Amino acid sequence: MDTKLLEILVCPVCKGPLQHKKAEQELVCKPCRLAFQIQDGIPVMLEDEARKLAAEEEV
Repeated sequence: MDTKLLEILVCPVCKGPLQHKKAEQELVCKPCRLAFQIQDGIPVMLEDEARKLAAEEEV
């Protein structure tokens, strides 16, 4: 994933910063507890497509 792109991407819900989880191929928003999948190097930044993080899941 391009580092310059990671610097400008924000959560589409709260406009907060995202954490890149390389192993899971996801961008995670801690406050919203949402994980946005990265498919073929392209982040899917749609709230409806995001995975909700479970309460026990480390953020």
